[in-house]
Amino acid sequence: MKIIPAIDIMNGGCVRLMQGDFSKKISYGNPLEQAKLFEGAGLRRIHVVDLDGAKMGSVTNITTLEILAKNTSLIIDFGGGIKSYKDACSVFNAGAQIISVGSMAIKNPELLGILLQEFGPEKIWIGADVKDEKIKISGWQQHTNLNIYDFIEDMITAGFNHFFCTDISKDGMLEGPATALYKAIKEAYPEIKLTASGGVSNLDDLNQLQQCGCDGAIVGKAYYEGNITLKQLAEF
Repeated sequence: MKIIPAIDIMNGGCVRLMQGDFSKKISYGNPLEQAKLFEGAGLRRIHVVDLDGAKMGSVTNITTLEILAKNTSLIIDFGGGIKSYKDACSVFNAGAQIISVGSMAIKNPELLGILLQEFGPEKIWIGADVKDEKIKISGWQQHTNLNIYDFIEDMITAGFNHFFCTDISKDGMLEGPATALYKAIKEAYPEIKLTASGGVSNLDDLNQLQQCGCDGAIVGKAYYEGNITLKQLAEF
């Protein structure tokens, strides 16, 4: 299972939210400094989320992405505010190797199909953000009535096989990930590549995610709060 440290960006800084609440923000310094720490420990990839972009509906922290790409050799997957073909191209040109889209899959499936044809399924990953098994979009600010399983099935049919799945109720809480949900998803769709996000609090949580079939795990607050060390992440 791949370990992917998270760098969430707001106003150019590295932050973490609690359950997607923009008013509950904790700052963790400079994104580049954090990225260099990950790289120095031997980690090879980071998950970068433009929180301003997700909230505003347009990519906002493109300069920060460029800085991260130019000053590290890390593989960067980037999400937040990608709403147009131009946005996607800008993000790739700024140095991201993978983009994550969620709202677009609901609001503009035609454009999503164009991106899939242009860039391929290895570069376009689907962000499935859920609360009570219902998809939420637009930086978790907007509810939908779409069930997570129906959403994944639709995306598989469309040609996608890489998914980030976040249980919003777990995000930033350090109370353990939604292992039952991830296990159920993998049992229903064993052919997909599933990366879990939200709730990881310690190494045991990572072991549980691996056992339930997850292909990757995003680690954020557990690292920033010192519950898991860089050395432990690298060794895992």
